[in-house]
Amino acid sequence: MEEEKMNLTLDALKKSLSENQKEKGELENRVTELEGSLHRHRNQNFVLELKSSLNRIDEMKERIEELETTLRNCEIRIEYLEANEDHQNEQLHYF
Repeated sequence: MEEEKMNLTLDALKKSLSENQKEKGELENRVTELEGSLHRHRNQNFVLELKSSLNRIDEMKERIEELETTLRNCEIRIEYLEANEDHQNEQLHYF
């Protein structure tokens, strides 16, 4: 009788150990899947952030080109006004 109880207990423990080992294996597999998923998402987020940064850089380049064009136009206008002022000063000396 005592031996029978010990055998039942031993069988229950073996079954529980087997179930726990199976569950551990399943959890390890799930962790591996989740780690892979996390890695893919991190890479995807990095790519999205990189694309966003490149878009901002392109926008800044366009803005710089606009500002350079405006600056050149202002410089041309200043040269024109200075030349016009010189011309007017020369005419005033004749009078």
